Formats: sequence, C-alpha cells, structure tokens
Amino acid sequence: MSAPPGLHSPGAHGEADRGAPGHVAALAALDLMGPSRLRAVLRAASAQSVWNALLDGALPVDGELPRSGATPELFDRAGPVMPTGAEGLDPSIDGRLALRWGRQARSNPELPEVMGGRLRRLGVRVATGALVPQRLAADEDAPAALFVSGRELPPLNARVAIVGTRKASQYGLRVAHQLGRELAAAGVEVVSGLALGIDAAAHAGALETLREHPATGGGPGITAVIGAGHDRPCPSRNRSLARSVVRAGTMLSEVPPGAVSAPWRYPVRNRLIAALADVVVVVESAVSGGSMSTVAEALSRDRPVMAVPGPLGSSTSEGCHRLLRDGAQICTGAGDVIGMLDLLGAQTTTGPQPSHRGASGAGAPVGSGAESTLLDLLAAQSCDVGTLADRAGLDIMEVSAALVRLESASRITRRSGWIERI
Repeated sequence: MSAPPGLHSPGAHGEADRGAPGHVAALAALDLMGPSRLRAVLRAASAQSVWNALLDGALPVDGELPRSGATPELFDRAGPVMPTGAEGLDPSIDGRLALRWGRQARSNPELPEVMGGRLRRLGVRVATGALVPQRLAADEDAPAALFVSGRELPPLNARVAIVGTRKASQYGLRVAHQLGRELAAAGVEVVSGLALGIDAAAHAGALETLREHPATGGGPGITAVIGAGHDRPCPSRNRSLARSVVRAGTMLSEVPPGAVSAPWRYPVRNRLIAALADVVVVVESAVSGGSMSTVAEALSRDRPVMAVPGPLGSSTSEGCHRLLRDGAQICTGAGDVIGMLDLLGAQTTTGPQPSHRGASGAGAPVGSGAESTLLDLLAAQSCDVGTLADRAGLDIMEVSAALVRLESASRITRRSGWIERI
C-alpha cells in the first residue's frame, strides 16, 4: 500500500523510525488502542508518521490511510466506534475511533515528547520490529511494541511459566516458591505475571536463587509480564517485588507508562506469557480461574501444560485436577518440569551454579543426606520421581529439590521420566 501525502512508509525509514519510543508510547496511550489495533496502525506507517497524520487529519481507517481533509461523514460510514468482541482482539479501526484519536492528538500534541521523557526517567525501552524478542515476534499474535525494563531476554534459555490463582492456599504458595527457586537454580528462566498469590510466590522463589547466584551474560533470570504501565504495576503491594524483578531480570508490558490495569488486559497479557514459555505450570486454580486463559493460549501454541495436584476437596486445586483429568502432565516438583524440558530439548545448562555444585562429573560432591540416599537407591535401579520418594521415605518436594541439585552436579540424568544415576 502506498502512503498518502504527509505519511511515510515504514520501509522508507526502517524499524528505528517505526519504533520511535515517544511516538510509539503516545500511540499506545490513545483511548481503546489495544495491541492488535496498534499492530494495524504501525503496519500502515511509522509511529511518528501516524502521529503527524493524526495531527493533520490523515487518519488510519481499516488499514487504509485517507488523505488530510477527509470529512467526519466519510469516517462515519466506517461503522460503530467499538467492534463487537473483546477490546484489543479485533484489528479493525473504524472512522469514529480514528477521529477520536485525532482529537486526542490535537489536544495534546506534545504527548510523544512527554512520553519519551517518562520512558527515559523510568529506564524503559521500547521494542518494535526486529527488537521484539524472537519468540514473541514469531508468534501468530505478535506484539506490535513492548515496553521493557531490566535486562534483555536471553534468546535461547529454557523458560517455564508458573501461573495460578491470586487466592492461593499456603500449600500453593509454598509449592510455587519452591518451583521458582529450584527451576532458577537449574538454569531455567521463570516467567509469571506479577499478580498476588502464585505469581508473586514463583517470582520470589526465583529471586531467592538469583540473589545468591546472580545471572550473568546469557544465564537464566526472571521475567514478569504485566498488564499495566511500568510505573503502575498491579497490585500496588507488589511494587517492591517488581523493582526486584527489574534488578535481576526483565519486566515486559504492551502497555505504556501511566496506563493503569484493566480487567480486559489480563487475557491479552496471558498470551505473551504462554508464547514466551516452553512449558506452562499451573500450581493452583479454580476451574474457571484466570490461569485457564493462559492454559488455552498455551495449548493453542502447542506448549505443554503441567498441573500440580492439590488436596482433595480444595477449591483452589479444582482447576488443576480438571487439567490432570483432561491429560495435562503432572507436576510434583521441579524435577518433573526439568524432565519435560529435557524431552523438548530446551536449554537449561546456563543456570547459576551454587558453589557446592561447581564440580561436574561423577566425582562431584554430594551436599545432603537426601542426595546420598537417592544416589544409593538409584545405584540399584532407575525409577521415576514418585517411586524414588516412596523408597527413600521422603517428601516428594524434598526429593525433587535433591534431584535438581544432583542433576546440576551431573550425578544423575533423566530419560523419558526415569531417573538414572551417572
């Protein structure tokens, strides 16, 4: 499509112009500008050109860019201001919505400069085009732009999303924290949504490992995908946690600074969590919990879904039990997740290594009584995690933790769910 006078094709200026930070943020801040609408707009022209077109009255409608001077009557024929369906999912841009954006732009023409200054103060980068992480850029519902703080996402690290209810039980919080801690120790990037409950516990667990053994270079870290601006992570009580995530890893959002959380943003955000992850683990969820939208997004992308079993009769585990009944893989600890990653061929070898795991090979030292017990049992016969826990007389979470340490020390290996001593 050729651009009308006053508008420049993205190809004429390249990805840098398309992704001019302040202009991208200004467009993203417009009323009802969901991710798919922003994608449609930036597909038409660079962010700066679109903003100038809004100021001049050359407004994008349904992928077309009418000339300046088009009348309101022309745009009214494009249809109602809101297409049916969830905001952000329908890429159509109708005339009255375009007029609304034009009025907003003309009422605040300096918004790109204001947003650019806000981005700089917050230390937030804008990723568009080739700067979007490859795994997200390749997604069928790829983000048009990401607002990023913290480090860059390592391209090859294995990533596991740990998700679940905000109204978690103490059991669920304990499991999520332990999974986050042990997966980070095994070299896995932990991904979650920074919500209360399971998300926060998983982030906190991963941070515990990363504080002791900071990630370097392309090593694993932690990723939070949020549904609000970087200056307004929701809920407010997790803001200290958000700052810790940014120091140790990465925080991503499709929402520009200044934007507040809204219910419709979470299902849209969840698709990014699913797209980033190699495996999605549900720790606790009701049957109709918000985590199920992440599960649906994962399944649509052929990502494996694992679920943690909970106490019988627990409402917070009903969704997990339904998933297990319907064929999800069981997760009884980090060892099960690492086994799944092994089957997928995902890279988990760049993790922070605690000092007692620094030696590799069969001669590496064993750090605990549990590890010695498991090695003795595995010397006699290979077995799965559950059988090993029964024979050792240990809690399955304790066994999973010990197996993570043994695997990091190259004392055991996993083959199709079986644990073998090296």
